[in-house]
Amino acid sequence: MIKVERLSKRFDDLVVLKDISTEIKAGEVVSIIGPSGTGKSTFLRCLNLLEYPSGGEIYIDGVDVLDKKTDVAKVRQKMNMVFQSFNLFSHLSVLENLTIGPVKLKGMSKDAAQLKAMDLLRLVGLAEKAGKFPDELSGGQKQRVAIARCMAMDPQIILFDEPTSALDPTMVSEVLSVIRRLAREGMTMAIVTHEMDFARDVSNRVLYMDEGIIYEEGPPEQIFGNPQKEKTRAFIQRIRSYTCRISSPDYDLYAMNAEIEAFCEKQILPKNTRDSLLLLVEELLQIYTPYLPEAVLDLTVAYSEKSARLEVVCESSGKAANPLESGNLSGDDLGLAIIKNLTESIDYQWLNDKNRLQFLIKTTPL
Repeated sequence: MIKVERLSKRFDDLVVLKDISTEIKAGEVVSIIGPSGTGKSTFLRCLNLLEYPSGGEIYIDGVDVLDKKTDVAKVRQKMNMVFQSFNLFSHLSVLENLTIGPVKLKGMSKDAAQLKAMDLLRLVGLAEKAGKFPDELSGGQKQRVAIARCMAMDPQIILFDEPTSALDPTMVSEVLSVIRRLAREGMTMAIVTHEMDFARDVSNRVLYMDEGIIYEEGPPEQIFGNPQKEKTRAFIQRIRSYTCRISSPDYDLYAMNAEIEAFCEKQILPKNTRDSLLLLVEELLQIYTPYLPEAVLDLTVAYSEKSARLEVVCESSGKAANPLESGNLSGDDLGLAIIKNLTESIDYQWLNDKNRLQFLIKTTPL
């Protein structure tokens, strides 16, 4: 139904989309996730030419929509869009919002359009609101009307641009329930969403976008259960991190400790956990200092909001050698004992020409 090849979009010097290629098949539900500002909404808007691409090709049901000979209005009747801000006509009743498109654009009779509109309002649970005006509805009800208005045009594809982002949390579920029903009925949909549980539940496939590209894509069980790439993993696990590069034995330990403490406070970590982290970092630096400045050490503290997992990762250049092995410790057996006591697990790898040590820290509940 949708085929995109090498799509790009820039606004003056700002590059928003870079060389995007993907396909969405008939009946497929594709969720598009990723950090804010990574081009997800722009991608949807390019599909129906609300934003004109800077380069690439877009085919909708086999039709090249960027061909100057293409009747874009006709293509748009196959593909409708639901916005986060509802975009209902405030001067029209709910029923009139649903009938104006079929009557004016598809030549449907007013009576037939009203009958169909009432069926759609029953589908979204709002038949009793047919005579109301948008200002008399809640946010969730407005969005359900917007979905029904979209369906009134008999689209083959619906694009959802963060359909719940403007809603109170209590209203989110009513909108998602309607979208789930459309998915069960086989509607082709592309959904930009921050509702991760919903995306996992409703999607056939998930696109993770970052920095204007499709960084990773796959079935929801892969993206949410076993993401293959680091940025995807960080986003899904809601990982926050602090990184410091140390290239000299004369590093400023006090400044580093202050930055780590500030990071811990921001993540609301318990004091005992903060103290354990600071002690672990201090003991690790004692072990790594003899390798400086010949080697460079990148020390990262990472905390997952989702799993409450706190890790320290040390990556050092130089020849392959585990700094914690007895032959490389310079007699600091006490430091190693402290490190083992503070951690649940220690994993060493020689990865990308670097020595990589990963420590899972024992944490205490708040």
